[in-house]
Amino acid sequence: MHRSLRNGRGSLTRRSLLRAATGGTLAVGGLGALSACGIPAAGKGQGDVSSEDHSVKEKRITFSNWTEYMDVDEKDKNRRPTLAAFTKRTGIEVKYTEDINDNVEFFGKIKPQLAAGQDTGRDLICVTDWLAARLIRFGWVQKLDPANLPHAYTNLSTQFRNPDWDPGRAYSYPWTGISTVIAYNKKATGGKKITSVSQLLEDPKLKGRVGFLSEMRDTVGMTLIDMGKDPADFTDDDFDAAIARLQKAVDKRQIRRFTGNDYTSDLAKGDIAACLGWAGDVVQLQADNPDIGFHIPDAGYITSTDNLLVPNKARHKSNAERLIDYYYEPEPAARLAAYINYVCPVDGVRDALAKIDKDAAANPLILPDKEMKEKSRAFRSLTPKEETAYEEKFAKLTGV
Repeated sequence: MHRSLRNGRGSLTRRSLLRAATGGTLAVGGLGALSACGIPAAGKGQGDVSSEDHSVKEKRITFSNWTEYMDVDEKDKNRRPTLAAFTKRTGIEVKYTEDINDNVEFFGKIKPQLAAGQDTGRDLICVTDWLAARLIRFGWVQKLDPANLPHAYTNLSTQFRNPDWDPGRAYSYPWTGISTVIAYNKKATGGKKITSVSQLLEDPKLKGRVGFLSEMRDTVGMTLIDMGKDPADFTDDDFDAAIARLQKAVDKRQIRRFTGNDYTSDLAKGDIAACLGWAGDVVQLQADNPDIGFHIPDAGYITSTDNLLVPNKARHKSNAERLIDYYYEPEPAARLAAYINYVCPVDGVRDALAKIDKDAAANPLILPDKEMKEKSRAFRSLTPKEETAYEEKFAKLTGV
């Protein structure tokens, strides 16, 4: 089930472009400008946009997702087993489209219709938490009906239940969790374990062989945690202190570079000895290279999410809700997790996953144990003003 990192959810194309929302030039001139101008929500108030639901008469769904973010039959690449099983059970056909390459680009695709109060042609979309938060704030997605989501409501992992941008998950449910961890190459470190951001920033034996991520929330969030600050509740001064600490490491050439997913090849070769990385990548790297290790800092780690939402004016809302709920049943959730290797947000899947892949079921990067869940931290939502200011400071740090 191992797949090339070039095409996965954390691929260079997608992950490096994601920095547009968290510190790159696209954000400052693009999405950052959009958020700063305060685009008004179309139609009624938040979550109250009326849409005629054609689900009963039209047994179909149009679902937009990222590439390599769905299980695929190894013998028939055009068949997606869990979707096929859903259709067989419900009679609902799923038009599944891998048309999300990065959040900023996808937002550009759907913004004109949403702003005009029109149907996007999609019943279900999957976007990263910061964009999900913005769509909810603009009033561009529909409030979900709990009556159609019994498994989702019951089985959603506690660590994902109450993000500050969607308390109680009224508008969204996570597709996967994306954990930021410390990764290292044991050969490159001489067998030494790397267990903290402080080591990355200050250990002279790692000088010039350290990588940090080009995603602002991940890099600054992990630095804040290492400084004893809560990324869910920090001030401008806290942010500036974290940037100053990172800048010091840049000036001393401790940090080799800030990367998207391209850190994976350097880490595998040992050109980067240690870095911040994404858990899904680490799982796949370890499958090929036993020298790759990881550590969850005692102080905690950053977790973000990719989330399922129903856009305003979607024609098949209740069908979409049935599909969301389906992926919160243990067996479909296990099959998905076994294929994509990202954090499964569904409780109670361990036994089902063990029948498919025992190693995956025992891997805390896919099914976090209690200790790992308790260490999970989320980067708080930002105001438009904060986002623009923070992105500019992070872009200056990284040289973007």
